Amino acid sequence: MWSYQHTGFTVHQIEALSDNYIYLIDIAQADILAVVDPAEITPVARACEQLGRTPTHILNTHHHSDHTGANLELKARYGCRIIGSEADEARIPGIDEVVSEASSFNLNGVEMHILDVPGHTRGHIAFALGDALFCGDVLFGAGCGRIFEGTAEQMWHSLNKLSQLDDNTQVYCAHEYTMANLEFALHADPDNAGLAARMERTRTMRQANTPTIPGTLAEEMATNPFLRPLDKSFRQSYASRHQIRDDALSVFTHIRNAKNHW
Repeated sequence: MWSYQHTGFTVHQIEALSDNYIYLIDIAQADILAVVDPAEITPVARACEQLGRTPTHILNTHHHSDHTGANLELKARYGCRIIGSEADEARIPGIDEVVSEASSFNLNGVEMHILDVPGHTRGHIAFALGDALFCGDVLFGAGCGRIFEGTAEQMWHSLNKLSQLDDNTQVYCAHEYTMANLEFALHADPDNAGLAARMERTRTMRQANTPTIPGTLAEEMATNPFLRPLDKSFRQSYASRHQIRDDALSVFTHIRNAKNHW
C-alpha cells in the first residue's frame, strides 16, 4: 500500500487483480474512508486492518466488474454506502445513491465534484476532491480507455473536460498500463522529446515495483497522445503524416483506432 498526502485527506493506493489499483480516500476528521472501484475484497480488507479503519463508502466510476467486483461483499461486511452514476443505476451492484455532474454530492459534509465522462462506458463518471482526480478508465498514464459503449466524439469530449482541470491535479486512474501506453505514444508522437524521458522514469519505477500512478495532469497534457490533439502543432503534424483532417476529433479518433490495433 502506498499513501499520498493531500490537503485535508490522504489517498491510499492498493494493488488488485493483475494490474488494477483500488484507492481509499481517507478523510479522518470527517470519519470517512471511501473505497474507489473495489475490484476484489481481500486487498481492501487487508488495508483497512492495517489502517485500523472501517470503510464507510464505495465510489464506483463505472459498472465493469473489475471496478465493482467487491461491492456486495464490502457492503455486507462493513455496511458501506455505494455511490455510482445515475446513468448506470441498474448496472452498479448494491447501489444506494446515484450522482451526476448536475447534482451536488458530499460525503459526511465533504464536497466532492462529479464529472460525467462517457465514452469507455455510457455512464462513466469521475470523482474530483481537491487536487485529486479519480477517473477510472477514462484517462490512464499516457493513455485512455477503449471506447466500448460510447462514441469517439463522447470520449474526446470527456478527455477535453478533464484537460481543463488544474495542471497540478493528481490523476488516480484504475490501471497500471503506463509502460505499454508509452510504447505506443512514442510511435504516435515520435518528435516529442518529453516522451523518451518519461519512458526512462517509468522503466525505473516499474523495475523498483513502484506505481507510475498518480501523475500530474500537466504531464499527461505534454506526453499523452490522446490529449495531444489539443496542441495545434502536434495536431497538424499528425494529420499531415497520416493524411487525415487536422481537427482535434479526427486526430483523436485516428490515434484511438491505431491503439486498438497496436
